[in-house]
Amino acid sequence: MSWLIFKYLTTAALVVIISEFAKRSDKLGGLVAALPIMTFLTLIWLYVEKQPDSKIINHAWYTFWYVLPTLPMFFAFPFIYQKIGFWPTMGVSVIITLISFVLLSIIAKSFGVELW
Repeated sequence: MSWLIFKYLTTAALVVIISEFAKRSDKLGGLVAALPIMTFLTLIWLYVEKQPDSKIINHAWYTFWYVLPTLPMFFAFPFIYQKIGFWPTMGVSVIITLISFVLLSIIAKSFGVELW
């Protein structure tokens, strides 16, 4: 149980640290947020918990594919936010990401990569 609490606290602390960086500097906050810190942390947790190598490798592999459909949302967010505000932009961002995921899944499938 203490291991689980440690994992939660460490992971939560990283989210808080990243948001604090973003408060102080837009560029530094964006850079730190773009780093695969959470993915590294997840890979570390999987390794420390003695998950099979295949589980760790697959996590990294699918993370690559699942990051790609988020990129259009990050590009569109600033433009949409200026026009319709924060919460509606969050909703539109989810829709953009879902559409991008479906399109990427169709394209990836033609190359033999099954994402769902």
